[in-house]
Order: sequence, then C-alpha cells, then structure tokens
Amino acid sequence: MTDSSPGAQQGTPRKAAVAAWIGSALEYYDFFIYGSAAALIFSKVFFDDSDPATATLQSLASFGVAYAARPVGAFFLGHVGDRFGRKKIMVFTLVLMGVSTFLIGCLPTRDQIGGLAPVLLVLLRVLQGLSAAGEQASANSMTLEHAPADRRGYFTSFTLNGTQFGQILATFVFIPVAALPEEQLLSWGWRVPFWLSVAVAVAGWIIRRKLEETPAFEQEVAKGTVPKMPLAVLFRDHWSSVLRVVGAALIATVSTIFTVWALNYATSDAIGLDRATMLWVGVAANAVALVAIPLWARLSDRIGRRPVFLVGAVGSPIMIFAYLAAINSKNYPLIFLVGILTLGVVYSASNGIWPSLYGEMFSTRVRLSGMAIGTQIGFAIAGFAVASAAGIVSPEGWLGLQGWTGVGIFTAILCAISAIAVATARETYRVPTEELGLAGGSAAPSPSR
Repeated sequence: MTDSSPGAQQGTPRKAAVAAWIGSALEYYDFFIYGSAAALIFSKVFFDDSDPATATLQSLASFGVAYAARPVGAFFLGHVGDRFGRKKIMVFTLVLMGVSTFLIGCLPTRDQIGGLAPVLLVLLRVLQGLSAAGEQASANSMTLEHAPADRRGYFTSFTLNGTQFGQILATFVFIPVAALPEEQLLSWGWRVPFWLSVAVAVAGWIIRRKLEETPAFEQEVAKGTVPKMPLAVLFRDHWSSVLRVVGAALIATVSTIFTVWALNYATSDAIGLDRATMLWVGVAANAVALVAIPLWARLSDRIGRRPVFLVGAVGSPIMIFAYLAAINSKNYPLIFLVGILTLGVVYSASNGIWPSLYGEMFSTRVRLSGMAIGTQIGFAIAGFAVASAAGIVSPEGWLGLQGWTGVGIFTAILCAISAIAVATARETYRVPTEELGLAGGSAAPSPSR
C-alpha cells in the first residue's frame, strides 16, 4: 500500500502520538477523579445526606452534568480547531481542565455554605465538560493527520491509551484517600487529588505548547481552503457522518457504568464490598487495556475498523451482565477476572479504534468539529447513563427496568445502537489520508468557503 499521507511525508507521527498520550493522560486524570469522588464522597459532602438514596442520585447526576456541557463545548471548540488549528485547542483544554479541577478541591462543603456548595460544584463540573469536549477530538485529529496512512489506527490509539492511563493514575491517587478514616476522608482527604491538578496543568502546558501543527491542516491553510464557517460545511456535507458518530459513541456507556455506577453499587450498603479493593479492580482492568488498546488498533490496520469495533460493541454488554453478576456474588477473585475481561479486553476493542474510525469519516476541513460534536453528543447520553442506572435500581425502577439486570439490559440497548451505526458505516482503513471524507466519507467538499 502506497503511503501518500501528508503526515508520513512531513510529520513526526511518534512525537504527535506521545504528546497526545501524555496530554490525554493528564487531562483525563482530572476528569476521572471527579467520577471516583462522585461515587464515593460527594453525596456526603455536597448533597443532603438525610436521604442517602436521593443524595447518591444527585451526586451521580452531577457527574453527568459535564457530559451535558460537552456538546456545547464541542460546537465552539470544533469551530476554533478547524478554523485556526488543532494545537490551540489542545493547549486551551488542558489548562481549563487543570484550573477547574483545582478549584473543586477548594470548594466549601454543604455544611459550611449550604445549598450554594452543590451549585458551585456543578458550575466547575461544567467547565470540566467544556474542556473535555475538545480534548480527544483535537488530540485524535493531531495524531491521525501526522500518521502514515497504513498505521492511522495504531497511532491514534495512543490518545485512548493515555485516557486509560489517566484513569489508572486517578484511581491510584484515590486508593490511599479512600482508605483514610471517615472523618479525615470527608474533611480534607478527598481534596488532595483535586489539588494535584495544578501540577497536571503546568506539565500539560509545557508539553503541548511545543507541538507542531499538522501538515494536513497547514496544507489547507496554504491552499486557502480552510472554511470560514466549518460548522456550516460540516452540517451541509457531512451531517450523516455526524449522526453515525453520535450513535457509535453510545458505546461509552460501558465505561461510565463500569467505572462510576458499578463502583457505587458495589460499595453501597446493599452489597458492602470494600472501597479500596473495588478501586483496584479498575486499576487492573485499565492496566490490561494499556496493552490491549494498541493491539486491537494494530489489528484494525490489517483487517479494518468495523470488525474490531463490533467485537467490543457486541461483547461488552454481555460482559457487563457477567461483571454485575460477579459483584452480586461478592466473590473478589471472580470480580477481578470478569472486570479485567470486560473493561480491559473486550471493551478495548471498540475503545481503542474509535479515534481512527470516527476521524476517517471526515475530511481535514471539518475533522475536529465533526469528531467533537458527534462524540460529545453520544458521550453526553453515556454520562447520564450513570444517573439512569441509579434510577433503575431504585424501588420504583425506570422505564420498566429494575435492579442490576435492568442496568445490564439498558447498557445492552445502547450498545446495540452503537453496533448498528458502525455495521452500516463504510470501511475506511485503506483510504488515503487526503481522500478521507471524499471517496471514503460522506461527501465531496463544496468549493465554497
């Protein structure tokens, strides 16, 4: 296969991939520590715990608030990234995430300032969501446009590999915090992981400000074909790909159910599993994912994006049922085994190759905005799946579903939508980079700007 991609000729694929990996790890460390805190702590610190069930529901809903903010951020950051370049977004998102996360750690509690405390928490969570909206799309665009055409799957997988490492790092920080005596945990212990985000922001800024813009984007600038209104071009010429990415991105429900809702459920009074041990399940699963993600991505460069993604989309809901059953058995070795297989192996098939799969649906002119908007709408639904799952296990149930089996069915429905979206997509792994979004995508670009 002839490699005619601009990235292969001029770029530095490894440098771009490593920068994306490090930045994503730092960015998602911040994002994931909120999930751990929402599952274990915030219901007791920021919400009225006189009704524990309601406080838990509100705490988990606050986790989903960032996902609601992400589509809004995707429209703005997508426009800026396709109009002015990928690098600017990558630096901005990391600084915004670091500052907002640090401020969460400084917030007074409900006991100190009453109802204003959860309001401030939600506002800062919104800022986290706005940051995350542009992070992966800009990092994925950066790596895809630098990568050799026949290795785009492998190089773009570094972004998601960094995301998994960020989750490991966040969990490692929370394990000793969760082991603190209750009084210390709720007074100051939970704040420490958030304060550490200052170092995250500084390190990320140093790394990303040295990045070079992608050759593909620079070619668009040189030719004068950068659209003045990327969103207008996107929704005129690539609307079907945006809708397809929205549906495919629902696969992220597996991650949010596993990492947030299942953690809360397992450590609740009803099940009573140890907090620190359940956090270690996440560490082990994500450690395996660090190896599995690039392997699945390499396979997608050989056999195509669709078959690899579908392994995860079809297998993950089956494994979620098995994982929740293992939690209910209270058998720790079984929980570890099934948890690793679920998140570390099977889900990694979809998680590791979506950066290339989604990015290849769009041309350079609208790639960042197309990926950002499509994924963030899908991720918003996945984020609120945590609150939906909390409603399902409540005594009243939700939409006819009830209990942990209802949560499994709910997850399977969203995964089925994802599988259909990808199964009906066009295969793009052999399409040259400069022809993506044309021969292998939605439509040829309009000559108008």
